Amino acid sequence: MPDKLPPKDDLIFVLNSGSSSLKFGLYHRAAVDGAATDEAVTDGAVTDGAVTDGAVTDGAVTDEVALLTGSADGVGHGNGSLQIRSSTGEILVKRADILESQDHALATIAEEIRKHVPAAPVAVGHRVVHGGPHLLTHQPITPQVLRQLRSAVHFAPVHIPQALSLIAASQSLFPSATQFACFDDVFHQTMPEVASHLPLPQRYFDEGVRRYGFHGLSYESLVHHFGAALPARAIFAHLGNGASLCALRHRQSIDTTMGLTPTGGIPMGTRSGDLDPGVFVYLLRTQQLGADALEDLINHQSGLFALSCGESDVKSLEERARAKDQRASLALNVFVTAVRKAIGAYAALLGGMDLLVFTGGIGEHSDYVRSGVTDGLEFLGLTADKIKIIPAQEEQQIARHCRSMMGQRG
Repeated sequence: MPDKLPPKDDLIFVLNSGSSSLKFGLYHRAAVDGAATDEAVTDGAVTDGAVTDGAVTDGAVTDEVALLTGSADGVGHGNGSLQIRSSTGEILVKRADILESQDHALATIAEEIRKHVPAAPVAVGHRVVHGGPHLLTHQPITPQVLRQLRSAVHFAPVHIPQALSLIAASQSLFPSATQFACFDDVFHQTMPEVASHLPLPQRYFDEGVRRYGFHGLSYESLVHHFGAALPARAIFAHLGNGASLCALRHRQSIDTTMGLTPTGGIPMGTRSGDLDPGVFVYLLRTQQLGADALEDLINHQSGLFALSCGESDVKSLEERARAKDQRASLALNVFVTAVRKAIGAYAALLGGMDLLVFTGGIGEHSDYVRSGVTDGLEFLGLTADKIKIIPAQEEQQIARHCRSMMGQRG
């Protein structure tokens, strides 16, 4: 148990679900050290000495601070595990479990957290990948929001049903907490129509078929990190099993690689990224693939996994490539080339770039990928001092949004 618990009405529990994982954090508002001040005081407007979303209050800098963090991995598989760390990084819980579903994982996490922090959270923040065409802001979860999410399932059939199930489980486990939805596409609402409007008949745009973009909470956390030091022209590369890039001008998204769904853009671990639409016509005509089979193909059987004949883990691919495995080398080269091409395109769109940031598991940890991406970009004026590696802080950013929305609700 932490040495000193915050007030019981101060706790925000954050959930960030993946296809087979559930990351989480328990946050409270606290003063942060001076080293963080230059970067943290940025989001929101200054009013009477207070800055929202990580901010100055009575001369002290405060932000959302993790009391506990952790993840449940291997959800839905036979190799599940759960780990919880304290604010100092100490491992409090490390156990192997068969976690049958996200709901089961959440119940297991909640049970373990209560052993260390008996107070219940006052709010639960959910990362929701896609809100469809009508849910365009972070907001409290109401019956109307749930109805709109259900009606938008066809926009993200892989992600929205899982989010709905997890929200229902959280409402049952934490009945007194206010539940909030933080959408991964909200950050990209600033994109101009030239970026969001797909070259299809207008009726489809009116139905919500447009470029939404994702990884927005990751990108928001980077904007918060740099604060006023973020230059006018920046390119962020969130490279993980899911991967995308974003072009920012004056702290706002003006374009991003993902599109209608998180399947679009550059090739990823098991996702195809952008394909010639004729590929789908070919598969429909020659293979008679239905919608479900096509969806499984482009989401779970493509990308690095397909190119390497069965491997999507970049670390393993790097080891194979060093051992002269041609399929592994091809997979990595396709990925690196796609990222480099996107950076070049965004540099042209921005009229140059002042900063390139790598984040996400691959972006943070793979020197092989980073060096491959940046090799040959010197002609764009990309020097070492313009390249940064910053961990994504999606859970902390969700906590910031929840705190802000709690304040707005009084």
